[in-house]
Amino acid sequence: MHGKERAIAPITTRFLGLEVQVPDGLDTDAFGTFSREVERRGSPLEAARAKIAAGFRLDPGARFGLASEGSFGPHPYIPYLPVGREIVVLIDRRSGLELVGQFADIRTNFAHAVVDTVEAGRAFGERIGFPAHGLIVTAGLDGAPAPQVALFKAIDGWDALDEAIAQVIGLTGAALVETDMRAHRNPRRMQAIRRATVDLVRRSWSACPACGRPGYVVTERLPGLPCADCGGPTVKIRAEVLTCVGCGHQQESSVLTATADPGSCGDCNP
Repeated sequence: MHGKERAIAPITTRFLGLEVQVPDGLDTDAFGTFSREVERRGSPLEAARAKIAAGFRLDPGARFGLASEGSFGPHPYIPYLPVGREIVVLIDRRSGLELVGQFADIRTNFAHAVVDTVEAGRAFGERIGFPAHGLIVTAGLDGAPAPQVALFKAIDGWDALDEAIAQVIGLTGAALVETDMRAHRNPRRMQAIRRATVDLVRRSWSACPACGRPGYVVTERLPGLPCADCGGPTVKIRAEVLTCVGCGHQQESSVLTATADPGSCGDCNP
């Protein structure tokens, strides 16, 4: 519904040889909307799997299913910094193989503002790059978004933005103006979906040395690279753990760097 095939299909067609088609009549909004009319049930991975299952029902002859899902929120470690996470999932209906490409991006334009004038809403739009990046205007009640009271999503220019903000302010005294995170209205998100698709291809080319299953990738990074000065463990990564989700085979691979700069050592640089 949101044109994600423009980001995904060129990559999967070129590097995986897939002929990508969008099933007619597939309502992906039924699995959750960023504008809150429909709450997403479960995790992003579960939502992507549900989309693929719905696509298979509409196209019984398809062997592979592809779906994308994104999530946005505060960075887990850096205060006031938003982060966007994209996954692109591929399922082979014949073999049961599932691969998940991932990409996390701190350059997301995920943001919002509560405004009580049209001018303040315009200022927010200018900061986020409207109209190239879409905006949604929603009513708010008791400090919470209230799309059931008022919701404007098809905002295609400054005049439409002004009108939407003015209408919502007239209803509730203030308007919630936020970035439209739907892919077809968010060029930055389209870029992140492409990166997740590239990661999917990379995973498909990485086979487990034990069973040959695709998707043998890094699942954990272990800190403790020794300090070049005192030899003690630092926060720098000393090794990566590769895991096969099929047979469970694991292998630890040391990083190429033998020692870490003393600046990252808690003893030498407390």
